[in-house]
Amino acid sequence: MAEESCGTRSDAVKRIVDAHLAQRLTGALAKIKGTDSVSEKRRLDVCDNYKLGELISAAIKSINQIQIASHLLKPTFPDAKVRKTSNLRVSPRALPSTLEVGSHVLADEFPFDATGNGAYVKKIYELSRLLMAEFEGRTLLEWLRLDDLDICSALVSAGAEGAEKKQALISVFDNRCEQTASHSNAKQLYWLAGTNAHDEQDFHLLAPLYPTALIHRVYLQLQDDRFSEEAKAARAARKDGVHHGRPVREYPQLAIQKLGGTKPQNISQLNSERRGDNYLLASLPPVWRSAEVRALLNVDCLFKVFGNRREVKQQVHTLRRFLMSKPAANVDTRQQVVSLVTALIDELVFFQAAILTLQAGWSEDPACELSLAQRAWLDTDAEHSGGLRMDREHAVDEIAGDFARWINLQLRDPLPVGDPEFIYWRKLARAELGLLEREAA
Repeated sequence: MAEESCGTRSDAVKRIVDAHLAQRLTGALAKIKGTDSVSEKRRLDVCDNYKLGELISAAIKSINQIQIASHLLKPTFPDAKVRKTSNLRVSPRALPSTLEVGSHVLADEFPFDATGNGAYVKKIYELSRLLMAEFEGRTLLEWLRLDDLDICSALVSAGAEGAEKKQALISVFDNRCEQTASHSNAKQLYWLAGTNAHDEQDFHLLAPLYPTALIHRVYLQLQDDRFSEEAKAARAARKDGVHHGRPVREYPQLAIQKLGGTKPQNISQLNSERRGDNYLLASLPPVWRSAEVRALLNVDCLFKVFGNRREVKQQVHTLRRFLMSKPAANVDTRQQVVSLVTALIDELVFFQAAILTLQAGWSEDPACELSLAQRAWLDTDAEHSGGLRMDREHAVDEIAGDFARWINLQLRDPLPVGDPEFIYWRKLARAELGLLEREAA
């Protein structure tokens, strides 16, 4: 009965191993689409990565050259050696939970990575995943460490050769670097751990490691959001204005950092699966749009602010370009000029209307350097000049003159404008602004 039970458990383990490797092989072969000889050669090569004997042989050959880890040094310094620098293998559940996104959010469903000798990372990676397969509530690796005879007989042969293979399997997850170590060319950060920034002893030297498991999860999510058939259907539905059950996620200003150059497997296995692509989400300071309505403080003329408005610049450019085209001196030209200048006066009225929405009295601020007329025109409900209010008609006259001078200043280079133009612009402005002032009275 004991022998029959032993054989039954061993066969069950073999079925788990075969099913696991077959599933992984099917997924790998599905990625090879071609039917040419090169594609067929790739398929044959891929099959070797999913044969138990090949995986164990690779483990024996590369026992000290591959490190299984969740946080790597090679992505930040590709020449780092796994036997001389530390790569960490940390379960997300062992990490402190914080509000910020980090490896702790992965829970238990995450892949460890394999880094080191690029010739072996794929096979050792697949072997590590196989050893994490569960049987009767434990992983195969745990059963091997317990020296379970059924699991050992299912994975390795008996005798000295079998013992060597078993030891290779058990040591797949061992640390290759005996002590905590980094490299002088790796990324380093001095972190103020104390209170005195002038004391070197109050700083800790940190060597950040690349969170390969987290990065790979982010990569898979972005790939799905950008290129999956469901994501494409959701974007098409949005374009057509119809409902779709899947949300559309966009990643503006996305950048890609290549790791490993033409040989991404030299960094790690997961990096190879990403073809070396490392997504960088936009991490930029916000582009602030200043409020359009602000008190005019620390400026001595309203036209210095008015003239910087986008719409005003466009109107001035149109007027200048028209006059530089040397139009014929006729009624049509005169009407066109009047139309363009009137458009600028309209913009000035809009500008005044916006400023009038501010709380009355802002022009009494000591930082307000505007003339009395401009303060009275833009802050009509405030008292000015020691409690004396300026006559509104007189204020409009001065604003019209300021407007005329401002237009001449915009046109003077390269157009020969002078007093005649000033008088004409002031007349147009006084007529328009005076009419609005009388309507508002």
